[in-house]
Amino acid sequence: MGNKEKGKLDQTSYESQLHSLQIQLVKLQNSLISKGDQILVILEGRDTAGKDGSIKAINEHLSPRETRIVALGKPSDTENAEWYFQRYVAELPKKGEVVLFNRSWYNRAGVERVMNFCTKSQYENFIETVNDFESILMRSGVTLIKYYLDISKKEQALRLKAREVDPLKQWKISPIDQQAQKKWDAYSKCRNEMLDKTSPKGAPWTIVRANDKKLAHLNLIRDMLSRIDYPGKDKDLLKADKEIAFKWDGNLSKLEK
Repeated sequence: MGNKEKGKLDQTSYESQLHSLQIQLVKLQNSLISKGDQILVILEGRDTAGKDGSIKAINEHLSPRETRIVALGKPSDTENAEWYFQRYVAELPKKGEVVLFNRSWYNRAGVERVMNFCTKSQYENFIETVNDFESILMRSGVTLIKYYLDISKKEQALRLKAREVDPLKQWKISPIDQQAQKKWDAYSKCRNEMLDKTSPKGAPWTIVRANDKKLAHLNLIRDMLSRIDYPGKDKDLLKADKEIAFKWDGNLSKLEK
């Protein structure tokens, strides 16, 4: 599967490293507020891959006034009749703001396609236009960073089972999640095509191996911070493990099976 096992981090070490990175995140936010920059971070990935936990690790100590988490639900009938990107445009970052998309317009290339929630022509129109749409955003001043969190089929099965017995995670169980294992191969095929067709030089996908949640959180944050300039940046803290967080290069062997 192209992934060597990493040693488990103890909780104390994890919290210490995360704390240092969160200080860097606050420095970044202070800079973008003062300069009026706009940052959009997209998190996609397998069901149970840890998007919520990654977002919490990023967002925990940031100013709530200048940070937004966007997790849009099923579109209404009215929204279905609109330009596909329209409801997402309303959620884009304003000046001095960082926005984290917990899933995004890439729903059309993943769950909507697998579950037949969109037509073939709707999917093809999305694939033909999304790179241009993102290019417009970046030319307008938005810093766009895209992450795909990947886990193994075995790890997903364990996490889905854990949700069933944890009373604090009951809200995470959905009919779509329950199809994740049955439609594993279909999701893999759609993921591969999405990565191949929507990773231009200006807005590439970064893959995060997320079987180990702690290592995924730390390396995602390191990668994100390393790609943005801000005062007081400690580059020594921001060296991501390239076995865990790496730019998509078309090599399918690097993805979890």
